[in-house]
Amino acid sequence: MFNDKVIFVTGGTGSFGHVFTKMTLEKYRPKKLIIFSRDEMKQWEMAKKFADYPCIRFFVGDVRDEGRLHFALRNVDYVVHAAATKIVPTAEYNPQECVKTNIIGAMNVIQACAINKVKKVVALSTDKACNPVNLYGATKLASDKLFSAANIHFGENETRFAVVRYGNVMGSRGSVIPFFQKLTEQGGDTLPITDERMTRFMITLDQAVSLVWTAFEDMAGGELYVRKIPSMRVVDIAKAVNKNAKLEFIGIRPGEKLHEQMITVEDAMHAYEYDEYYKIIPPILGPERMNKRIKDGKPVAPDFHYSSDSNREWMDTAVLRAWLDNIETNVMV
Repeated sequence: MFNDKVIFVTGGTGSFGHVFTKMTLEKYRPKKLIIFSRDEMKQWEMAKKFADYPCIRFFVGDVRDEGRLHFALRNVDYVVHAAATKIVPTAEYNPQECVKTNIIGAMNVIQACAINKVKKVVALSTDKACNPVNLYGATKLASDKLFSAANIHFGENETRFAVVRYGNVMGSRGSVIPFFQKLTEQGGDTLPITDERMTRFMITLDQAVSLVWTAFEDMAGGELYVRKIPSMRVVDIAKAVNKNAKLEFIGIRPGEKLHEQMITVEDAMHAYEYDEYYKIIPPILGPERMNKRIKDGKPVAPDFHYSSDSNREWMDTAVLRAWLDNIETNVMV
């Protein structure tokens, strides 16, 4: 799929970008793999890590800057849009900045990709975009809608846009696992938990990359892909990191949920099940385009919802502890 093609990753110096780059270079032979981000120091460090791959290029830029995107996206075949303002409290206290990156930035990416005739674009979303209660989730829902709707403005042979949605990425920068690990490494014997009932979806970065590959291979445009993944109680995550730690319950932070959703009951009428994922096909595409995208999917039940507290699959502390023992430390960047 990516052999002899030019791939472009916004926010490419983040956790996802590192693993996507590593896995893509191991499986494919791209003509170029362009990392686009605004932090030149992270680019410098990443360039040293992938020094043996001459196909990698680094562009300093910001998705807020539409002009820079237009220039950087010339002759690009595929785009992964991973750039985002992601930390929930940061978004709550800096709402304008979150909107500029997550919504205006999405609009800029869509416009620049369409003008440069990029073949396919996959945007990364989050469980927090489903029935959002915080600004981060609300901006990502708006971004999801922008990418899905972009497909009705261009012909079937023009740029195609799709979205992938997944939950808590195990070990990614800013997530709870490295936070608990850092406290433990600093000698702390207490780990803060917002609420003992709290649950989260769990996905590895490898699985997230695999879902993006699936979207590129399967998409006709407008689909939202949700991978089937296990849930875990946050108290069990803490125990997996440090089984001897005391747990201190501190209360839910502004904008947090007890449980996360990735498909609501309202989504169910447009959701279809496959072996490893669900697919939501927005009705804005119209019946003919929807049928083309369903393929061999089976409609979910009318009352179906995909929530971390009622999930059929669960991860226990032993499984997470084994993952922690084997994970490469350089993934957590």
